[in-house]
Amino acid sequence: MSTITNHMPTAELQAIDAAHHMHPFSTNEDLAKEGVRVITRAKGVYLTDSEGEEILDAMAGLWCVNIGYGRDELAEVAARQMRELPYYNTFFKTTHVPALALANKLAELAPGDLNHVFFAGGGSEANDTNIRMVRTYWAEKGKPEKNVIISRHNAYHGSTVGSASLGGMAGMHAQGGIPIPNIHHINQPNWWAEGGDMTPEEFGLARARELEEAILELGEDRVAAFIAEPVQGAGGVIVAPDTYWPEIQRICDKYEILLIADEVICGFGRTGNWFGSQTVGIRPHIMTIAKGLSSGYAPIGGSIVCDEVAGVIGNCEFNHGYTYSGHPVAAAVALENLRILEEEKVIDHVRNVAAPYLKEKWEALVDHPLVGEARIVGMMGSIALTPEKETRAKFASEPGTIGLITRERCFANNLVMRHVGDRMIISPPLIITRDEIDEMFVRIRKSLDEAHAEILRQGLMRAAA
Repeated sequence: MSTITNHMPTAELQAIDAAHHMHPFSTNEDLAKEGVRVITRAKGVYLTDSEGEEILDAMAGLWCVNIGYGRDELAEVAARQMRELPYYNTFFKTTHVPALALANKLAELAPGDLNHVFFAGGGSEANDTNIRMVRTYWAEKGKPEKNVIISRHNAYHGSTVGSASLGGMAGMHAQGGIPIPNIHHINQPNWWAEGGDMTPEEFGLARARELEEAILELGEDRVAAFIAEPVQGAGGVIVAPDTYWPEIQRICDKYEILLIADEVICGFGRTGNWFGSQTVGIRPHIMTIAKGLSSGYAPIGGSIVCDEVAGVIGNCEFNHGYTYSGHPVAAAVALENLRILEEEKVIDHVRNVAAPYLKEKWEALVDHPLVGEARIVGMMGSIALTPEKETRAKFASEPGTIGLITRERCFANNLVMRHVGDRMIISPPLIITRDEIDEMFVRIRKSLDEAHAEILRQGLMRAAA
């Protein structure tokens, strides 16, 4: 059997990685010089690297390991499914039990009339599906010109050409000829950074009404859908003011715009409900799912689609799909993951134990001299780093400089906490205990203290003009 064992010296593993492995969202040349950290195993909320260091993963991988690492049940289900039916497609008038069983279970869990599932390999593929699905829907209803999809600046919807076009990340749009045509972006509901003198309530309404303004500017007969994350994840855990989502729902209803909720991060318990749409009180026509669907143990995603849209799509030959749509092993793993979430009452643990305790500890971080705002919903939180709390000032340094310094101190203290610009974000496994939360905050506060000292040493604790 050809394999690389975990006990090779770290330097050798790093050299192989540098020679052959191209990393996502990285400057690979710089990464090769620095040397990657090699993760070799994991259990619960902890990772272990090739040097034997134990790291508390406050990001649950990439927002996805909801049930924690090391669940043997998922490995056993995957092995059993590989022996029984390792692969078959669903293109040629065929199906298989894992795919249909998972679709049935998702229809049971999803709110309202979201009763149909189109499977994909991950969230990016699923959002590509959504582009074609909503445009096909309106074309089948005799409105092919209704093909513009509205999204938000600083949103993240994936990194394929289509899904990155839906997203509003300027750095991604600078490469590869994106966005594709007929994608329009409005501003994000980030009160801390962009609210000016408005109250959060005023700002939430103003940002929601940008959707209505865009619809009227583009023409109601041209706008097909609005896509948004219930809580913006990769954009920095941006929590909209309470006035925002009711107004978005009103506008979508008024102008008959399809509402797509990107639940890739927010779904499967992350916000304290099965879906983030339930937490913010919206009624989407389509929900994008991935990540927590399998807790990251197998790559799988999909679109959960309402009766109306599925009915129209079902009456035409929808020329779309993927080799791995509803892959039997991934579907079987996802089913077992959902069983664990349900039977072990993981979402009840989030709602009643982990999230309230995490919120208490997280919001107390505003007492730190670096922290201006601490926002949290369920098991996803962010802190805004600032040199002047009262004015919500940005740092004079290049955006992200302070965040990177802080992130580096976190990694040095064996804590995975991510930075987005000068915001620090967490999204720990849902099964984290109170004791593990306490340990996480020991490392968070130590890292913030060390970052603050380094920022002062470099003379960077200065507000932008």
